[in-house]
Amino acid sequence: MTLTNPDEFIAAANEAAKSHLPERMGIEILEASPERVVGRMPVAGNTQPYGLLHGGASVVLAETLGSIGSALHAGEGRIAVGIEINATHHRSATSGHVTGVATRTHGGRTLATYEIEITDEEGRRICTSRLTCMLRDV
Repeated sequence: MTLTNPDEFIAAANEAAKSHLPERMGIEILEASPERVVGRMPVAGNTQPYGLLHGGASVVLAETLGSIGSALHAGEGRIAVGIEINATHHRSATSGHVTGVATRTHGGRTLATYEIEITDEEGRRICTSRLTCMLRDV
């Protein structure tokens, strides 16, 4: 896998998610670069008992997208390890898919930070999250 070919990276990221939490959540990566990562997740299967999208599911989507961006920013031979995440839940979702867009706000040598905006199919903001990852050599 080369980090310079976005299509190969997206296919590899989706393949790597198999048998791990992102696959169980139904997360699909649509776009990936060090500056921006886009993915989506179904609401169905990721709800709390009242039928609303579980807040923890939004956090899983946010951390998945921000971690991918951080890994791309870190580059080959380095890893990204999440050290802090927060989330503000603005409204609920009950059906369809939610889409997350992770945008890099800081990309340094040892830390990368992403803001992740999660919206519903009508473009309404469901959640805003921020993830900071420590970047380390393998």
